[in-house]
Amino acid sequence: MAGSQIANAKEGMWTPDQLPAIAQDLKKTGLELDPTSLTDLTGFPMGAVISLGGCTASFVSPEGLVVTNHHCARGSIQYNSTAEENFLENGFLAANLKDERPAAPGTRVYVTVRVEDVSNKVRGGITEDMSGEDVFAAIDAAEKSLISECETEAGHRCQVASFYGGLQYKLIDRLEIRDVRLVYGPGDNIGKYGGDIDNWMWPRHTGDFSFYRAYVGPDGLPADYAEENVPFEPEHYLKVSAGGLDDGDFVMAAGYPGSTQRYARLVEVEQTFDWQYPKFEALLKDWIHTIENTAPADSDARIKYESRLAGLNNYMKNLGGQIEGARRVDLVGRRAEREAALDTWIASAGNAENYAETLEALDALTSESASAARDLWGYQNAKRAQLLSAARNLYRLSKERQKPDSERESGFQARDMNFFRQSLEALERRYDPVVDKAEWMMFIKDYMTSTESVRVPVFDEALGLPEIWDAATVSALLDTYYEKTELGDTEYRLSLMDKDPAFFEQSDDPFIALAVALYQNDMALEKEEKDRAGRMAELRPTYMQAIIDWQASKGFAAYPDANSTLRVTYGNVKGGSPKDGLVYTPFTSLKGILEKDTGEDPFNAPQRELDLIETADYGPYELDTLGSVPVNFLSDLDSTGGNSGSPTLNSKGELVGLLFDGTIESVNSDWDFDPRTTRTIHVDTRYMLWVMEKVDGAQRLLDEMEIVDK
Repeated sequence: MAGSQIANAKEGMWTPDQLPAIAQDLKKTGLELDPTSLTDLTGFPMGAVISLGGCTASFVSPEGLVVTNHHCARGSIQYNSTAEENFLENGFLAANLKDERPAAPGTRVYVTVRVEDVSNKVRGGITEDMSGEDVFAAIDAAEKSLISECETEAGHRCQVASFYGGLQYKLIDRLEIRDVRLVYGPGDNIGKYGGDIDNWMWPRHTGDFSFYRAYVGPDGLPADYAEENVPFEPEHYLKVSAGGLDDGDFVMAAGYPGSTQRYARLVEVEQTFDWQYPKFEALLKDWIHTIENTAPADSDARIKYESRLAGLNNYMKNLGGQIEGARRVDLVGRRAEREAALDTWIASAGNAENYAETLEALDALTSESASAARDLWGYQNAKRAQLLSAARNLYRLSKERQKPDSERESGFQARDMNFFRQSLEALERRYDPVVDKAEWMMFIKDYMTSTESVRVPVFDEALGLPEIWDAATVSALLDTYYEKTELGDTEYRLSLMDKDPAFFEQSDDPFIALAVALYQNDMALEKEEKDRAGRMAELRPTYMQAIIDWQASKGFAAYPDANSTLRVTYGNVKGGSPKDGLVYTPFTSLKGILEKDTGEDPFNAPQRELDLIETADYGPYELDTLGSVPVNFLSDLDSTGGNSGSPTLNSKGELVGLLFDGTIESVNSDWDFDPRTTRTIHVDTRYMLWVMEKVDGAQRLLDEMEIVDK
């Protein structure tokens, strides 16, 4: 599906199988490796690139040592922290293998070992007379069958991923390593230096790196945590460069970007930026304020909610950047122009009837979905209380367990039970009743007072809500839920996984009773959503085929939108000028930490680090052109969320950095790539190695890694 040329060499999150088609530009940009070698997911260097299921990481030693971003491992650092032993503040470093601690429940290392095109197998059972719900069911059944067959090999976790809006499907076979342990994470005063103030900003001075280790059973197969488990021995790992990079050098990143919407239709763009993003941005502000007010700084409750707070702050700043970016580039106008150009091509290409009718139906369906989302906005948020979510999931599990495993809803099959159990366990260190009630109050207030909110009678009646919002009345009502429930107890929650529906239907636990009351209504809403998804699966592939054909007619390749599958993006170390009079240099250095440091969070570097910088104790990690150790650097790589932790490689495939962020001007590239403003931020391996050697004394890990050019 890739053409012989691309519109801009730096644009595109390319699937590995597309790289031979752009080999000429990869070589021209500076790659020394054979581009064809990057299509071998079990070879070097791709075999060293792994997914954490939301972030990317890579193996950096033959003993299963894994490096990723600090913010990707921070949930595990938080999970192991208490007010008395606060690793978020002080950092964590295991002195030996025995001291390495289990990561947060549900943490996984996924090693992709095989990818197969299964488009015909997934779409082969679809016929023209099917309803949307039938289409959804046919695709779902085909995917489950393929996954079941793939997972007959022990220790593997498979998925079927959709590309180009469902035009193509690929079966992805991954080794699933379930015993993941925290090895080293610097304190927030390095790993999160600059905090939310510097988030998405340049210049940046953040040591956004941490280390896990993957463990397997004594037989070498994936296993649950056990003391007798041993470090995993990967077939490939990355060498870590202490020589690093300079301005203009080639870089590429391999990772698992989450999602982009570059092919979204105008009606979706308008819905998103006129309503959805502003609405959610306002909600996030209230949500953050609520947690901060009810979980005092340095309290055990605040430690439990630190990971959530970081995520909410990150998302809120991202949304603000998206909204501003869309305004700045006139995203709506640009999308309208693109659709007009596509319409002109369709008419001239003689495909007007097929493509034009499909696009009209697609836009109508997109508007229908947007309307449903607006109607359900308040109700869906009002169900976010953690114990209510647990109760709803447990009751749903009891219902699904009445079916054959192959017919159960995804998320409730036997293959999902480890994750299900671990999500219930994780509440122990991520739930506080006072904070949870405050959050629930906030969501219910929005549900009851928003001018566009659609009230759901079954929810109002089951919860006992008054007709008009009254804080005292609702607060007293919710108090009874937290006073009378047993779901706050981990062992009790886990015991409910084996209960049948009758147990839940007879329970007097208020959260469980509410979950039971909402079940039929939620199933009806789910049925409607599946019907829309099925109709979308019929229309969107034709739209994407039109895009592919249109771009091919102009000599351009069409890369698929990001979908959390393995992608490669490449370019150069490069500064920029995103606005008139604003210049971004390609590197920041240790000197900038001294300039920013105030001694107060989030600009409170460790005193040992400040002393080392003052004395210019740079060791072998200095970049001559900077006269200091580089901390972060910019590139023109195309990236998005999920790329966090992606290994940044030089022309030889050596690790020179970790991708961890984009500039605030770049975030709108999820919708519309702009080569002038799109810049990606990386932490430099020279800073990582300097901190490990000079500041935190992580010599054990330095000795374990293969460091080159030192």
